[in-house]
Amino acid sequence: MKRRYFLAFIGSIVLSCLLSLGINFFSCTIATAQTQTILVSAAASLKDALEEIKPGFEKAHSNIKVNYNFGASGALQQQITQGAPADVFLSAATKQMDALAKAGLIDTTTRRNLLTNRLVLIVPKNSALKISDFRSLTNSNVQRIAVGEPRSVPVGQYSEEVLKNLGILEQIKPKLVFANSVRNVLAAVETGNADAGIVYITDAKISDQVKVVATAANNLHSPIIYPMAVIKASKNPQAAKTFAQYLTRAAAKNIFEKFGFGIAR
Repeated sequence: MKRRYFLAFIGSIVLSCLLSLGINFFSCTIATAQTQTILVSAAASLKDALEEIKPGFEKAHSNIKVNYNFGASGALQQQITQGAPADVFLSAATKQMDALAKAGLIDTTTRRNLLTNRLVLIVPKNSALKISDFRSLTNSNVQRIAVGEPRSVPVGQYSEEVLKNLGILEQIKPKLVFANSVRNVLAAVETGNADAGIVYITDAKISDQVKVVATAANNLHSPIIYPMAVIKASKNPQAAKTFAQYLTRAAAKNIFEKFGFGIAR
């Protein structure tokens, strides 16, 4: 009799443990199933601001995890066009977003202009060259000027417009060194591999190795607008929309402004 009670007691303990493990496993499975991961493809110039925004968003929305894919807007556009996964796209120019819209690849109801920026001329912090404005780039002692590739990098497109409108593009063409992202333009100037470079004010602000010597007048280039939209093929469209909406709120706006971006009206 005692043996029977003992076995029953042991059996109840084992059953209780199994049930407990089963419940915990089930709970973990449900929690995992409810967590969604979104991929945000964004212009390289947004990297620092978006990285700072991420923790606040994930804290406010614990069921959504954000991964980033940073690069030149043109390269990101091509990736999306070719079927690469993405849930949200943030471009540094309207040209790339327009192309995706024309191809029917974005949810047009989610598209909005998010940010603005300014174009500046930078030189290495300890440069001894007398470069005080864009026209100084024609000086003979200025040998290498870093700019973005104008066909795929928006900052390169804006830079080309400035140089054309100032009437100096043809004169300095032999000096131009093309980079595949605005961050590579910045790096070229930081390392002294270029005597000067044209970047966004937001990129110049994050570096203590360069100094701004001139700011391009707005009438010298197209408006610098950063549009945002959810990709139509997103596997997590609601989570993507939640993130896109978060970027328009005060918490995100304050961070964007801290990094030097303007808020699009």
